[in-house]
Amino acid sequence: MSVRLRELIRAVRACRTAQEERAVIAKECALIRTAFKDHTLAVRHRNVAKLLFIHMLGYPSHFGQMECLKLIASPSFPEKRIGYLALMLLLDERTEVLTLVTNSLKNDLHHESQYVVGLALTSVGNLATADMARVLTTDVSCHLGSSNPYIRKKAALALIRILKRVPELADDHVDVIIALVKDRSHGVLITGVQLMSDVLSLRHGLIEKFRRVVPSLVKMLRNLLNLGYSPEHDISGIADPFLQVKLLSILAVLGENSDQASEGMNDILAQVH
Repeated sequence: MSVRLRELIRAVRACRTAQEERAVIAKECALIRTAFKDHTLAVRHRNVAKLLFIHMLGYPSHFGQMECLKLIASPSFPEKRIGYLALMLLLDERTEVLTLVTNSLKNDLHHESQYVVGLALTSVGNLATADMARVLTTDVSCHLGSSNPYIRKKAALALIRILKRVPELADDHVDVIIALVKDRSHGVLITGVQLMSDVLSLRHGLIEKFRRVVPSLVKMLRNLLNLGYSPEHDISGIADPFLQVKLLSILAVLGENSDQASEGMNDILAQVH
């Protein structure tokens, strides 16, 4: 009978040679394969968790890919969580079976639990292909206006992946990206700034539409410079340096070939040192 994950880890750590380790892994993989073939539902998530450990050790784990999809389709959150984790570790965008998970993602993006929605958004952000991006963009975009900042941030991160795969979709998201940059939640704000930065590099023709947000970006940078000590985001006496750097890089792009935009940011740039 297959052992628990903790026991497998203990057995691997007890191995004195690489040969002993290979023997332990080979035996466990054979038991996991048998359990998959027998459709042993009660321990499927446990077997996939062990497969993740085996994968991290560098051994083949491709035979568990379909089991990931079955776990994702499960109504149980613990099984769904293991399924999504395995999906992101065992598969990549070149894997053929990835297309089979699109329908499950679509369903979970409208799940009543914020954590299931978060798992689905994270998976889209890590694995979405161009075809998946086209199918799921509407489902992801609807969460950008969520009242939950946790979901808004996850949706913005997923949108970065979608727009990198299908840049022309950026034209439909200009207004919502500008709204994210003005968000009160710091996590959503810094994600929205990253999203705007990526869109500007992907679709240079949208610069003119984003120039209207220059006053807001300048105000944000001024607030950071005048903030003083902020225990949450202060690093070595600098208030939120990562956000400051990203804002400066966006202002550099938006100020290019625009006297009006450059004029609006001159004073604040002189204060940055």
